[in-house]
Amino acid sequence: MLKIKTFTFNPFQENTYVINHGSEAVIIDPGNSDKNETATLDQYISDEKLTVKYLLNTHCHIDHVLGNYHVKEKYKAPFMIHELDLSVLRAVKSYAPNYGFPLYAECLPNSFLKEGDEIFLGNTKAKVLFVPGHAPGHIAFYFEDEKKIFSGDVLFRSSIGRTDLPGGNFDTLIESIHQKLFTLPDEVTVYSGHGPTTTVGEEKVSNPFCALTIK
Repeated sequence: MLKIKTFTFNPFQENTYVINHGSEAVIIDPGNSDKNETATLDQYISDEKLTVKYLLNTHCHIDHVLGNYHVKEKYKAPFMIHELDLSVLRAVKSYAPNYGFPLYAECLPNSFLKEGDEIFLGNTKAKVLFVPGHAPGHIAFYFEDEKKIFSGDVLFRSSIGRTDLPGGNFDTLIESIHQKLFTLPDEVTVYSGHGPTTTVGEEKVSNPFCALTIK
């Protein structure tokens, strides 16, 4: 069974996820932005005696990548994103100081993920889903056996990701939600990039932006 630890980091209140199956762990979207947040993340990994197997970004907006350099360097974990978000990642260093992060250190991926790839963690696995719209190379990680999906900023409880940033597109985002997320079982828990968890079934009937039916 997966163990999921959620940290809410940085001024954007971004959800950083440490997911483990036994001693093997993956970190999704490390948003730790200062020494205290980084120490909190490291202490948890140490206390749980985890080996960080992968560093993954659902997408590469600043709030989701602030801790990439630390995680990659400290844990020597291979860093993976979707190739279409590389330009988004590389842009961060140019505007990070304007958002109050003058010490941001750029960290580039070791390899790229695409639709249908699988990430193995212990004896379970996550399937990569390509879900653009909020960002051009946005992906989600679906643990089918566990009925859990880590959706980044695609779908939130009663909301969706913004589409007014470079590379965003509202129609593309809604298509991603309807074709990739809403085709999953209703009981699948959605772990979003911000805010509380929800379920696929709840958002299908009640989300004001993308519901398929009216409750």
